Amino acid sequence: MTVPGAPAAVAPEPQPSREQRRRWTYEIWLVLGITVLASASYAVLNLVDRYTIDVPLAEQTASLNTTINARPWLDLLYQLRRILFIALPALLAIYLLAPTIAGAFRRIGLDLSRLRTDLLHGLALAACVGIPGLGVYLLGRTLGVTVEVQPANLAAVWWTVPVLVLSALANGFLEESVVVGYLAARLRDLRWTIPAVIAVSALLRGSYHLYQGPGMALGNVLMGVLFAWYFLVPRWGRRVMPLVVAHTLIDVVAFVGYALVPTAWLAALGLA
Repeated sequence: MTVPGAPAAVAPEPQPSREQRRRWTYEIWLVLGITVLASASYAVLNLVDRYTIDVPLAEQTASLNTTINARPWLDLLYQLRRILFIALPALLAIYLLAPTIAGAFRRIGLDLSRLRTDLLHGLALAACVGIPGLGVYLLGRTLGVTVEVQPANLAAVWWTVPVLVLSALANGFLEESVVVGYLAARLRDLRWTIPAVIAVSALLRGSYHLYQGPGMALGNVLMGVLFAWYFLVPRWGRRVMPLVVAHTLIDVVAFVGYALVPTAWLAALGLA
């Protein structure tokens, strides 16, 4: 008998069928295969390469955002092409999450419905990750378990800073949409527990940063734990937008700061 005024009972979600579980499992592997697993496999091989040469890891470098063509106008086109094809696989992953595009973006909280809150949370997350992350990098350099990371190696032309900002946005969009939003949503569809989802997401994030050395890979695992926890656990969760904001801000500071700050200053800070 229903008591007047009592809240209606929420029916539990039906368990996915065996066929649906199999389909989602294949989908996860395919999506990860065209997004981050290629980078992860390269990073593992690159780390093996770094440890099997005569140069100590601390004396090696990893260069990001490098010039592709010596002619600036053509290099710009190459850079924009690279950024576009970073973002497209993430759009495919999101598209698979719901029958409509708008519904898919809403499902992982990648919309403008809470823009002010998302920006504030993104700023807070960027501070929580960026400042300790610099410490992890410097500690890794001191211990010899992190290579020298050169975040920006583009020629100094009029479009350098805008391209670096777009690159930061593309990286943030891809990683947070796929490694947190898409992956967490699909693994929860498969009835994975929250701790298991957080662990897989964080370890995956660390794996494709191994080319920077074990130190930075571990730092990215810790970042992955925080970001996946933020998405899954608190009452404000299921929002990828703050994670994209935070990741973009961290990369913008790293990319643009490295490109604009004088080399002598970077050397004094232990960053060059």
